[in-house]
Amino acid sequence: MKSLAVTGSFPEANVEALAVAVFKGENAGTQDLQELDALTGGIMGSLLGTDEFKGEAGETALLRFAPIGKNKASRLLLVGAGDREEYRSHNVSIVAGTAVRSLQKLKVKSVALAPRSGGNAVEVAQAAIQGAVCSQFELDKYKSADKTKSTIDTFGVFIAGAKPADVKNGISRGEIIGESMNFTRELANEPPNILTPTEMAKRAAKMAKETGLKIEILDEAKMEKMGMGSLLSVSKGSEEPAKMIILRYTPAKGGGRKGDLLALVGKGITFDTGGISLKPGEGMEAMKYDMSGGATVLGTMRAIAMLRPTVPVLGVVAAVENMPDGRASRPSDVVTAMNGKTVEILNTDAEGRLILADAVAYAEKQGATRIVDMATLTGAVIVALGDQNTGIMGNDQELVDEIIQCGKENGEGFWQLPVSKEYSKQIKSDIADIKNIGPRGKAGTIMGAVFIQEFVDKAKWAHLDIAGTAWSDGVKPHTAKGPTAVAVRSLISLVERSQ
Repeated sequence: MKSLAVTGSFPEANVEALAVAVFKGENAGTQDLQELDALTGGIMGSLLGTDEFKGEAGETALLRFAPIGKNKASRLLLVGAGDREEYRSHNVSIVAGTAVRSLQKLKVKSVALAPRSGGNAVEVAQAAIQGAVCSQFELDKYKSADKTKSTIDTFGVFIAGAKPADVKNGISRGEIIGESMNFTRELANEPPNILTPTEMAKRAAKMAKETGLKIEILDEAKMEKMGMGSLLSVSKGSEEPAKMIILRYTPAKGGGRKGDLLALVGKGITFDTGGISLKPGEGMEAMKYDMSGGATVLGTMRAIAMLRPTVPVLGVVAAVENMPDGRASRPSDVVTAMNGKTVEILNTDAEGRLILADAVAYAEKQGATRIVDMATLTGAVIVALGDQNTGIMGNDQELVDEIIQCGKENGEGFWQLPVSKEYSKQIKSDIADIKNIGPRGKAGTIMGAVFIQEFVDKAKWAHLDIAGTAWSDGVKPHTAKGPTAVAVRSLISLVERSQ
């Protein structure tokens, strides 16, 4: 999809259709809407505020008209933007995605959007393009028929009074972020027979070559030499060898906090049967998404490499398959992690924390002073927070607060849960240093976090449990069902705030 800045008169944009954000309860009296109302012969004005179109978020109404004078478009799509007071740049991405998905069903090939503010020009243009790009993602890659054939070829954004350079800058950023989010979603959507740990590493290497990131991939022999017994205990039952993917972004010019290195660490379980502690068959197909944390790291690192912030960033993905066979870990096994701590494995389905233990320890050994790990770690977080908020925990309140604020700016909710010493006491083992689960049915999300915390020494650390937010069970007006690429935008903001 080609993205462009619309300058001059919005109604005269060289596109087949125009789209405009309309707020809840709004009428056609404002100057920018008056021009469009005249274009439709007053039809738009008569429609606004009626039961047919109230301006609710996600609502749409299509008006057709004969082009007048220099106007090229013959269609106007009204897109509900909800309450004006709550309209921010992240809402613009939803409006843009809704416009694209609505119009492409009508085989429209080009559209220009007037998002009508939501922030400064760079932010608004970025959000509009990101939303348009993300709206094009579909789940039909492996279909031999019934693929989504109709797409928007050209998407323009019009911001009244904005400097063209600001709009172009926003467009460039929006393309990078949107494409990186779709890269994340494509990885997460891959079937587990195709996206094995080895294949995930290959795709990371291809992306790194294309974007200029440095990459290193550790095989099982190297990980064993480093003492990563916790991670390797998960891969023992699989014929697919584990891989640890390490990506490094180094800026051309130094910047940020002196001596600071931010590490993004992701859980990459390409399929999770639960191992010997076998999951129920019902719903197990969703466990192809158990590498979403790793996909988030790869997508974020792709964007960082292309946006070129002035701070270094380390990306670490532990890619493993969790399967049951004669070599698989058993409940009651004891293993030794990279930092020397011993772990009693009481449940092999609590495997994500086992691989993250060695991954965060490795990141800190590489010099990371701040670590953010992300994982589809627990079903308990879905019970607690549903699909609206990602659970966040950490050992440094400033870092946690910063991530929460980045989420607010990007329309992503993070809800903090505690990780106090009282919880840590509940994973003490009778025969090893710690055990990989806590008391049955109690604080499951927190137990996962305090386990990972045991493998962070001096670094500031935050843990994101994205099990409830990494995918969506239903289609929305602005996006397809399936993987969401949650946290990619917030993590990019976190990196850029560190400059």
